[in-house]
Amino acid sequence: MAEETERYSCSKLLIPNAHTAKEQPIFVKGTWFPTHFHLAVTDGLTAWHCHPSEEEVKQRAAQWDLAVSEYLHLSERYLGIQQPGSAYAFDDAGDGHKRLSWTFEKEGMALLWRWKCLLSPDSKKSNVEILDFLMGSNVNLSDRVVGDNELFEKMKVEAEKCLTQSERIANERLEFESEIYAKFLGVLNSKKSKLRELRDKLSKQEHTEKYPQEEDTDKTESFGEESDFDRSDEDPQKDIISSSKDVMAKKPSRPKRTKRT
Repeated sequence: MAEETERYSCSKLLIPNAHTAKEQPIFVKGTWFPTHFHLAVTDGLTAWHCHPSEEEVKQRAAQWDLAVSEYLHLSERYLGIQQPGSAYAFDDAGDGHKRLSWTFEKEGMALLWRWKCLLSPDSKKSNVEILDFLMGSNVNLSDRVVGDNELFEKMKVEAEKCLTQSERIANERLEFESEIYAKFLGVLNSKKSKLRELRDKLSKQEHTEKYPQEEDTDKTESFGEESDFDRSDEDPQKDIISSSKDVMAKKPSRPKRTKRT
């Protein structure tokens, strides 16, 4: 189960050299298990290793009031890649052994962690293992970079297609909206024109229904006036004669007397 969850790291750490102003590089390969870790260190010629047991890691974590998982996480963080602000050292520990140390801050306190690295019984073999791991990691990283670049190019092409499609859809939408608005305006103007026509017809109809009545009334009044006028213009003598005739006609006739002999 531990082998299934193990992780690997390899870093290049620049260590200050006490004899020269230049920094000396060392390579640290780490194998991280759930409860412990293994380190393989080389400066290119000599190799060292550090294989603390689970109990030793547990004791170190307890000294700093940390859980084993948190202790391993912090160790992997600072040995997996060189952290800025941290002081690294790789000092002699006698008999060809070395002591790897690094500093970091936790809750405002500067802490120093260190582990003793034993001289490898076969530096050549250890160096080959480290180099093989570096070469394999480099190949895997190169493959990942190539794959990421290919994926990026595909995504770029897809993004350009999506952008082109979006622009086309936007243009089609504008054309569609312009066409719809034009048709709508045409229908609206047609409706307005019909409404104006109906309003004009209604206005004319109301005007026609109102004024003919006044004209009929005028005609009736003028007819009565003309009749009286016509009568007044007749010959007065004719009126007198006709009146006398009417009186005579209406006067009762007397019976004729018979003359007796």
